[in-house]
Amino acid sequence: MSTREQRERVELLQGTLDLLILRTLLRGPVHGHAIAKAIEFNSDEVLQVEQGSLYPALHRLIKRGWISVEEGTSENNRRAKFYRLTPKGRRQLALETSKWDKLVGAIGRILRPAESESES
Repeated sequence: MSTREQRERVELLQGTLDLLILRTLLRGPVHGHAIAKAIEFNSDEVLQVEQGSLYPALHRLIKRGWISVEEGTSENNRRAKFYRLTPKGRRQLALETSKWDKLVGAIGRILRPAESESES
């Protein structure tokens, strides 16, 4: 990673990766590498998910019952673990999305108070 890429890299807030994983799995079961690539692609390359962060997050989500895992074969014919959103995970995704929306709104009001006041 170049120095420029390191400066422009965005660090995720704690818990945000869990939310992004849950949202990614809403589309259907997928293996870990594909989850990381989907987050990277859908964020226009702003968010990079390292394996050292991804797999502990996946294990945490399994432990909470929000996702399940099963063995399968990837598109390049290799054994892989496929992660799937559970019904409990769908409910949690809705809850976490609502919390995220509130957080973003609150931070926006602090960072841009004039815009918030003019909208009132």
